[in-house]
Amino acid sequence: MSTQRVAYVCADPGIPVFGTKGASVHIQELVRAWRRRGADVEVYAVRRGSEVPADLADLAVHEVRVGGKDLDPAERERAQRAAAAQLSELVLAARPDVVHERYSLFSTVLATVSAAHACTTVLEVNAPLVDEQREHRVLVDEAGAEAALEAQVAAADVVACVSEQVAGWVRSRTTRPGDADVRVTPNGVNTDRIMPVTPDPSGDPVVVFVGTLKPWHGVEDLLAAAALAQVRWRLRIVGDGPQRSVVERLVARHQLDVELLGAIAPEQVPQALEGAAVAVAPYPASADHYFSPLKVYEYGAAGLPVVASAIGQIPDVVVDGATGVLVPPSDPAALAAALDALVTDPARARRLGAAARRRMETLHSWDSVLGRSLPAPLGASA
Repeated sequence: MSTQRVAYVCADPGIPVFGTKGASVHIQELVRAWRRRGADVEVYAVRRGSEVPADLADLAVHEVRVGGKDLDPAERERAQRAAAAQLSELVLAARPDVVHERYSLFSTVLATVSAAHACTTVLEVNAPLVDEQREHRVLVDEAGAEAALEAQVAAADVVACVSEQVAGWVRSRTTRPGDADVRVTPNGVNTDRIMPVTPDPSGDPVVVFVGTLKPWHGVEDLLAAAALAQVRWRLRIVGDGPQRSVVERLVARHQLDVELLGAIAPEQVPQALEGAAVAVAPYPASADHYFSPLKVYEYGAAGLPVVASAIGQIPDVVVDGATGVLVPPSDPAALAAALDALVTDPARARRLGAAARRRMETLHSWDSVLGRSLPAPLGASA
């Protein structure tokens, strides 16, 4: 059997292929999963990035830049369309067997290529981007963005959505949802890269948080919980972002014992988790919690019990009382109580963490994520 040639496409200027954010990790892990299947993978993107893992140093990345930051919103949208058109030409010239595209605003690479070249097509949808852009940024040509989504979904053999909420959004935004194979394929974790950690026996127990310091990650609730704690534990925050100054002010105000590590490369996550006793994902209450947080899977792979908000897809990953503890979102008192209970019961924490690790190994490998994203017979070989 000849080697499959796979074109992985990301036309989102906010996502570097080689970067530190969760979306970058997602791309890299799917490339690795394709390679483990024996595929020859090349990436087509508008932003390459510079944080290149050693095992992907040989990955061919074809980059078409969108343009400078001085573009106004309308110009930027036109630049995104133009970049996607150039990516389409590059992919068509390569004539791959599979086009696997991460859904991006205004991109129709998958639709354009599949109309001119017979190939298997997978559209990966990780967020309701049209809604996000309209509500949180600026969206000039909403009709054009909707038309691009419609074309991409219509051309895909499989539409792999990161959560049930995202799948529902795709179905509601396309005129012929019954014709599309829309599936829910949550995120995964590399259980070879992230191994079980050992809690640091010296000093107070460590509670670890990994994530960008933005409002929807709930760091303010976490710091409020730390201030309410009835027992001593140290907080380690791994990540950076626009709320860094807010975090620093709250730490000083409440005189908290917090270690701020800043942003790190994906390969440094295992080291950042080492020594922790408990991990936390304190997402606040939200009507649109549609994502599948990578951190929750990474915590489980590290053998850490997870205290997380019972919101969105998290209860499908963290089994309350079995692999972690679920608490109401935006409830610092409940969060503090759950963290206090785990750090004072290390035997229970170890038991939950071991169960979390087993769950990640059996259900959430990236190989299984990719396999569930593929049409038969490709998916059957996962």
